[in-house]
Amino acid sequence: MTSSTQPSAHYDAVVIGAGFAGLYMLHRLRGLGMRTRVFEAGDGIGGTWFWNCYPGARCDVDSMQYCYSWSDELQREWQWTERYPTRNEILRYVHHVAERFDLNRDISLNARVIAGRWLTDAGTWQIDIERGPTVSARFLITATGCLSESRVPAIKGLEQFKGQTYHTGRWPKIPVSFAGKRVGVMGTGSSGIQAIPEIAREARELVVFQRTPNFSIPAWNGPIDPAHKQHWMANYPFLRERARNTRSGILYDYGTRSGVSMTPAERQEEMDSRWRKGGANFVHAFNDTFVNPESNQFLADYVRDKIRQTVKNPATAHKLLPHDHPIGTKRICVDSGYFEAFNRPNVTLVDLRNDPITGFEEHAVLTQSSRHELDAMVFATGYDAVTGALERLNLRGETGQSLREIWKDGPTSYLGLMTAGFPNLFTITGPGSPSILTNVIVSIEQHVDWIADCLQHMQANQLERIEPQPAAQDRWVAKVQEIATGTLFVKANSWYMGANIPGKPRVFLPFIGGFSTYVAICRDVVSKGYEGFTFSALASKPSCS
Repeated sequence: MTSSTQPSAHYDAVVIGAGFAGLYMLHRLRGLGMRTRVFEAGDGIGGTWFWNCYPGARCDVDSMQYCYSWSDELQREWQWTERYPTRNEILRYVHHVAERFDLNRDISLNARVIAGRWLTDAGTWQIDIERGPTVSARFLITATGCLSESRVPAIKGLEQFKGQTYHTGRWPKIPVSFAGKRVGVMGTGSSGIQAIPEIAREARELVVFQRTPNFSIPAWNGPIDPAHKQHWMANYPFLRERARNTRSGILYDYGTRSGVSMTPAERQEEMDSRWRKGGANFVHAFNDTFVNPESNQFLADYVRDKIRQTVKNPATAHKLLPHDHPIGTKRICVDSGYFEAFNRPNVTLVDLRNDPITGFEEHAVLTQSSRHELDAMVFATGYDAVTGALERLNLRGETGQSLREIWKDGPTSYLGLMTAGFPNLFTITGPGSPSILTNVIVSIEQHVDWIADCLQHMQANQLERIEPQPAAQDRWVAKVQEIATGTLFVKANSWYMGANIPGKPRVFLPFIGGFSTYVAICRDVVSKGYEGFTFSALASKPSCS
């Protein structure tokens, strides 16, 4: 692994990003005998888990499922310690994988891709690396992640604040101490909900600036139950295959009945049982949670009652009650003591909807009613999700237009894998694929395998170029939106809809039809001779395979 790019060179394939997707893609491309280079903007591998090292950072998917399934030996040799693994444990796992499969030698660190251009005559991508040489490749594959383009909202006067500032998605790699300090946290999504209890235990004072109250389910985290681990170790292939045949790629206990069809006693027992188990499985209590407002309301009311029971100050509890979206239509959060943190005497909640920020001083945040003296400000304000990292790459296709320009009215892709007009460019977990609505590692593996199988098909048939047909792409984009419109998800101003980014088109970004359904569609496309894609040899006229 190098800390800069290799000398200017031509590769069969270039992969952007060295997280879970980039590492597995490299492994598969090697198996095809393709000369490959991975370029990573950070100075370490791990993607999301390299950058997100804020206090309390951990996964919200069961550790026995949040790992690769493509190597049975790897599954059995790695020993997870907690139900929901911490960032540090996941990063150790990533490094173990890279070392075990000798991946590091083909990875360039501190190598941010800043531009890419498709050269039609040459049939290659020309790729510019910041402070490095320009390289070229027949195939360009993005593994940039759906939640990697962090953002701080534009707040008038923020530049006046001279205290320390942090973003959870770009946390320093050196220890940060809040001992004895007055700290503000803005944002109560997943990262904020994880960080707030940890910061509250250390800081002298903590002010939480809440823009939108959120639903959260207790994790009840702890060491993995030995019986649970043994069950997975003994049945890994079977259980992973079962997971791949679910709507989310995760082995949840999916409800089989509508909440409306149950008696009040049956509903209460179902919700109580799931609350005791903890985790995101709670929202799958009913088989119509995401399409039936009445069933959804049962779950939302239950969680709101739990918040009232947990938070001792009724006025604070009232501010924490979510009412602006159906439960689960924003990414459901899983916490360890989030609501309990507001019972601490050093924690204050500011509801920005009723008490908005009016300005900043060098060491204070001013709201309409108060002045809050702070030494540090933490922004847990999320990401320009799904499309942000791709648009930042400044990739220009056959017409010279960039993805950002092509996507000005919303992202267009076929299966979330490719975009018309950008030959030989693959996007792992791109817009229009299940991605963030699933166990993302399962989605990553499916995309990587599909791409690798496609490249193998091209090798076998001496094909040089692939891109989606515009008509097939248009049908897919319409299908993604049509399915989303039939659910409650479109009722939330969520980052699934791009609603957290001013000016971003309001379209539903992932495919919500279910992971297993999506996989079946992808297989059907292949079985029909890669229906909707056009292949060609470099020197010949395009023709469908």
